[in-house]
Amino acid sequence: QVQLVESGGGLVQAGGSLRLSCAASGSIFSINVMGWYRQAPGKQRELVAKISSDGRTNYRDSLKGRFTISRDNAKNTVYLQMNSLKPEDTGVYYCNVGDSMYSRGAYWGQGTQVTVSS
Repeated sequence: QVQLVESGGGLVQAGGSLRLSCAASGSIFSINVMGWYRQAPGKQRELVAKISSDGRTNYRDSLKGRFTISRDNAKNTVYLQMNSLKPEDTGVYYCNVGDSMYSRGAYWGQGTQVTVSS
């Protein structure tokens, strides 16, 4: 089992920035890929970004240039730097870890709320 603890969500004005963190513990030997998904009210959960243990990244096209994913392998932590936030970025952001860049991982965090006011 893998446990994920997220932090860093909150309320921010449009144009502002937030940094999310997700720390993994437990059976971390099974983790290759760490990433973030988000879910807005009434919408499906969607990929934000992923990063592999060797630094390869995969971003939702519409977020490239505003969001940056990074990780600290020594701390088993993944980060999401979100800049120039827009009201449509509002939602619950979930950390997700697994072993593939092309599908959702098996483990999810509890989610952290991001609210961007206009």
